Amino acid sequence: MAELLTIFTPTYNRAYTLHLGYESLKKQTYKDFIWLIIDDGSEDETRDLVNSWMKEDLIKIRYHYQENQGMHGAHNTAYQLIDTELNVCIDSDDYMPNNAVEKIIETWEKNKHLNIAGIVGLDANPDGNIIGTKMPDHLKCETLSNLYSKHRVKGDKKLVLRTDLTKKVPPYPIFPGEKYCPLSYKYILIDQECPLLLLNEVLCYVEYLEDGSSMNMISQYKKNPRGFSFFRKTAIKYAPTLKDSLREAAHYVSSSLLSKNYDFLKESPKKVTTFLAIPVGILLYLYINNTKKLTVK
Repeated sequence: MAELLTIFTPTYNRAYTLHLGYESLKKQTYKDFIWLIIDDGSEDETRDLVNSWMKEDLIKIRYHYQENQGMHGAHNTAYQLIDTELNVCIDSDDYMPNNAVEKIIETWEKNKHLNIAGIVGLDANPDGNIIGTKMPDHLKCETLSNLYSKHRVKGDKKLVLRTDLTKKVPPYPIFPGEKYCPLSYKYILIDQECPLLLLNEVLCYVEYLEDGSSMNMISQYKKNPRGFSFFRKTAIKYAPTLKDSLREAAHYVSSSLLSKNYDFLKESPKKVTTFLAIPVGILLYLYINNTKKLTVK
């Protein structure tokens, strides 16, 4: 029987922590899956480490090396290579509960439908505490955007997506000299196709390391303004509420100023909203240039 799920892991110089994912995948109660490792130009012993695991032949591993393109470039490559019905990203410093794959397969087999984009489950820290909040128990399906905006869900969630949809929506753009575009770009576009099944179960344990993108967002903002600006245009266009649209527009203004794109108002999908957000966007731009840390969703 062909595998239903690909677990993919983008990694860059993370040999020191990649074993966490491997150890958890070896312990899965359901082992009919593929682990796809996208090595985004690592210069450490990642390749040798993965080769040693492949020789153990305990789980099915696919390894792909590419020149460094950043997290979103690694995601682009993964989506090109994946040929299973479902896929889920487990970062190089994350790992899964022993029954995570079994939960995913059981939930999907019972509920899969062309009007369902996949499954959204919970992330937890290594102590088992849920990141943010659980999802509403009375809902069976919802888009990711509405979960955060309408239902006030908080914290990172784990997305298991239909591969045909991840291939259908456009890839992340690669801007010369930049290595980051928010992954939510694709998730917003998939939201426009159909909702996700809600699974209030922990599918992934996450730990925010000092060298991870979540802990270095201010640096990401400064180094990748075109990627952020591109994402914010999409976020403005599909924002579920005026409040959300204004927030995204303020971020769009600030990232446009960082990239020295002064035609941002002409390029905005919602020009009036963006015009109203200019004062806050300027303040945010000044704040980013004068602080060391920034957390954005």
